[in-house]
Amino acid sequence: MAQSGAGFALADFLGAISDTVRPSAARPVVVHAGELETLPADQVHNPTKLSIAGKLPTATFEIFRQTIPAGLSSDMQRHHHETVHFVISGEGHSEVEDETESWSAGDFVYTPPWTWHRHYNDSAAEPVEFLTIENSRLLGLLGVGRRQSAGLATVAEARARFGEDPR
Repeated sequence: MAQSGAGFALADFLGAISDTVRPSAARPVVVHAGELETLPADQVHNPTKLSIAGKLPTATFEIFRQTIPAGLSSDMQRHHHETVHFVISGEGHSEVEDETESWSAGDFVYTPPWTWHRHYNDSAAEPVEFLTIENSRLLGLLGVGRRQSAGLATVAEARARFGEDPR
């Protein structure tokens, strides 16, 4: 079965997703905190630390532990997948397109597909910890995953850089 392109069939793709998780030594049911795989800094493109629970046997979504150091932020980015951040600890705010919302421990932050967004740690002393869940694996399998980063820019700067009309 092709995972994308000319030979791809949605019915075949959905039929290949098992109703039962088939764990193994390589894809265990439990990934302990010390077993999270930290993504190399050159793949993250911002001051945050992303650690993936990549060995979990998930077929359609990925789970990360994300740390934003005190006083810093993620990059301004957009992507085709949806993301939910559960705030484990800390407080800050997020820009999602033209809206700014504050959050703190226990809150959920939703990022819709293909929206410019950036998350800020408002503390000068403590890091922010997120549990980040995204459906990027599914979109990657479908061949439609895309991501853009504008670095440490504003929404207006990101729109200008990528040739969009300012709102």
